[in-house]
Amino acid sequence: MNFKEGEVLFFDKPLTWTSFAVVNKIRYHLCRQMGVKKLKVGHAGTLDPLATGVMIICTGKATKRIEEFQYHTKEYVATLMLGATTPSYDLEKEIDATYPTEHITRELVEETLKKFIGSIEQVPPAFSACMVDGKRAYDLARKGEEVKLKAKTLVIDEIELLECNLPVIKIRVVCSKGTYIRALARDIGEALSCGATMTALHRTTTGGFDVCDAVELDALTRENLAEYILPEETALLSLREVKVTEKQAIRFGNGGQLAYERLKNASFEDGELLRIKFNDKFLGVGIADNANAQIAIKCVINQ
Repeated sequence: MNFKEGEVLFFDKPLTWTSFAVVNKIRYHLCRQMGVKKLKVGHAGTLDPLATGVMIICTGKATKRIEEFQYHTKEYVATLMLGATTPSYDLEKEIDATYPTEHITRELVEETLKKFIGSIEQVPPAFSACMVDGKRAYDLARKGEEVKLKAKTLVIDEIELLECNLPVIKIRVVCSKGTYIRALARDIGEALSCGATMTALHRTTTGGFDVCDAVELDALTRENLAEYILPEETALLSLREVKVTEKQAIRFGNGGQLAYERLKNASFEDGELLRIKFNDKFLGVGIADNANAQIAIKCVINQ
């Protein structure tokens, strides 16, 4: 257990807590336990205050690998109220408009949800952490300033209607990094011609981590922190595994790229993050570089 060298933990974020507050609490406990004043601590994916669920926390040098953890596919369960909208697309702001929902049926909802599966373009909410001219969009929006954000391409792998008690529906969404479920709620409402507001959000999984196994933040003490540390490779199990030879392992460990032609079944998406292994030893993370037909180094694990 070495929090300066880097450890990975995961928690179930409580309702109303900001992601920043979660990080602060964990840093406080760690610094007291270690007897230090400073320690790098960061999270691998923001959850809004009105959302709950899985948060991956990295400490020390492991904070350099946050981007890798953010690459994980995530699953959410969201509750949407049809027929009402708010400026923030959730209940942070009060309802500003209502619309008829008499035309909405379960069948219409199910058919509409199917249209969002696959690659889509999504404009992030104005009340978001996106940067606009060096400032956070939510800071500008809360001052009443107009915020214009560009659409981003993302992927919805799965979307399922779990409950339909009109005008309230509950959906399960499996999606890529960068997806705003609040914005998805907005777009679903527009597609149904009735508007929608997200009233609850729960991140159930990220990568291989399930909220059922996550630590309740209130149960955290400096004495029991060690129980919740994850092995580094466990935190990356959702990434595809690439087996290498001993010579390739040495090359990778020394900072060398791995040519596709020397790997078995080397077919990757450009930019895909990959777990590199020699026998049962986890070597680090590589990134597919299709232009040069090689796996470049993202990070090497010193063992």
